[in-house]
Amino acid sequence: MLEEKAKGNTSSAIKKLMGLQPKTVLVVRADGTEQQVAIEEVQAGDMILVKPGEKIAVDGIVISGSSYVDESMLSGEPVAVLKKENEKVFAGTINQKGSFKFKAVNVGKETMLAHIIKMVQEAQGSKAPVQKLVDKIAGIFVPVVIGIAILTFVLWLILGGENGIVQGLLAAVTVLVIACPCALGLATPTAIMVGVGKGAEKGILIKDAESLELAKKVKAIVLDKTGTITEGRPRVTDIQWLNHDDTARNILLGIEKQSEHPWQRRW
Repeated sequence: MLEEKAKGNTSSAIKKLMGLQPKTVLVVRADGTEQQVAIEEVQAGDMILVKPGEKIAVDGIVISGSSYVDESMLSGEPVAVLKKENEKVFAGTINQKGSFKFKAVNVGKETMLAHIIKMVQEAQGSKAPVQKLVDKIAGIFVPVVIGIAILTFVLWLILGGENGIVQGLLAAVTVLVIACPCALGLATPTAIMVGVGKGAEKGILIKDAESLELAKKVKAIVLDKTGTITEGRPRVTDIQWLNHDDTARNILLGIEKQSEHPWQRRW
């Protein structure tokens, strides 16, 4: 019961992943009309229009238009990726300023996002080697302890005289309390569930519980993505003028005022 409760608490990570997918999409019909439909009704082959700032609903291939797409939820790379004709787009990623049409290829449970969600769910349900050992021990240990407790009660009942029932109950409960295998049977699965769930919240997908157990042996971690240990938001730290001539400063300022370029924030 506690394991299921822990699973329920940590499944918020899965809900967050599911929240990356929009509820409705704008489908372009063969006659050119646009229709808002629920994500569940989208089928492979449908033409979908994505406007600036919208989330991409399903996996597909760009047919017309181009835009930069934020794929950080997949790659960890904060810099948006340019998407042109015949390039793939994925569910849960976010379109930036442009708009484009793409043909749905993978929908529903076949999308990359759905596979990630499934992986998190499977990891939460998997058992580490230590937990399998604990389950085997508990499977033998618990019935034996209960048997000893019952035997203790029966012996007190037969041999305990007038207070046999009371003494027998106290002795049986004492055996159960002292031999309680809670630390073995409950702590291990609960720790694994919480560990996997917390990892998912931080964007770390743990393939299975065994990987989590083996993590204690890690001696070095190699990171190759901007945004994992840095902010991933470039900014201008210094301005240098050629020959110390800043006469073009106001012209450049006028150009940059209309831009989202990090240079503009420096002014």
